[in-house]
Amino acid sequence: MQRIAYQGEPGANSHLVCKQAYPDAEPLPRASFEEAFAAVTGGDADLAMIPIDNSIAGRVADIHHFLPDSGLHIIGEHFLRIQFMLMATPGATTETIRTVHSHVHALGQCRKVIRELGLTPQISGDTAGAAREVAEAKDTSQAAIAPPLAAEIYGLEILREDVEDEEHNTTRFVVLSRDFVVPPANNGPVVTTFVFNVRNIPAALYKALGGFATNGINMTKLESYMVGGQFAATQFLAEVDGHPDDPPLARALEELTFFTTDVKVLGVYPAAPFRA
Repeated sequence: MQRIAYQGEPGANSHLVCKQAYPDAEPLPRASFEEAFAAVTGGDADLAMIPIDNSIAGRVADIHHFLPDSGLHIIGEHFLRIQFMLMATPGATTETIRTVHSHVHALGQCRKVIRELGLTPQISGDTAGAAREVAEAKDTSQAAIAPPLAAEIYGLEILREDVEDEEHNTTRFVVLSRDFVVPPANNGPVVTTFVFNVRNIPAALYKALGGFATNGINMTKLESYMVGGQFAATQFLAEVDGHPDDPPLARALEELTFFTTDVKVLGVYPAAPFRA
């Protein structure tokens, strides 16, 4: 049986998207992103399901630093509409609860219900862990904000459904593998993800990206970040629509190498239907 690693405890959103995308695989919880990556590189897992962007919070911290040197490759992507439930131990009601436990991002994305019920937020390591802690406490004054799967796993009752402030709250996950699996060209929409460093010359980034414009390539992501503790945006992560075997993208990537160093393709994979 295939095994797929994720960061978090059973019942987390990452666990939920593993079940949806790979229903026949065994989910493998890990305490940190680093451990989830290591599970794949070390052979304990075949794949890892890692969140990379959220429509409200933006990019997920640390992933961009782990990916380029991990030796792993992106082979797919999945989008999950984030649904948070207010849950508590059986017997609790919205009148008995006083505190609400969850991951800091989840608390920030559910401010309206917290304010409406006058709850005191308590930060936990992750959403599913918060649900487990509330279930273990058996205290009707404690509640958790977590995905619906967590209520099912830990035997909690849902007091309020869909308590997230924004309906468009969506997280994009990428699937990582030791193997560089590339789909055939001309077989549906494809995304190519790569990293590069710009050369230390005037207008290097402008010139590096010119080939994508002149070849009609749609760039859907361009993010800079520091490497090696330097206060300079030396490394960029980019995503474009298209397959490297398509002549326009092949020309653009070739032009990119004239003005950059260390161009590394992290993945070529089918675009998720959500993009359409």
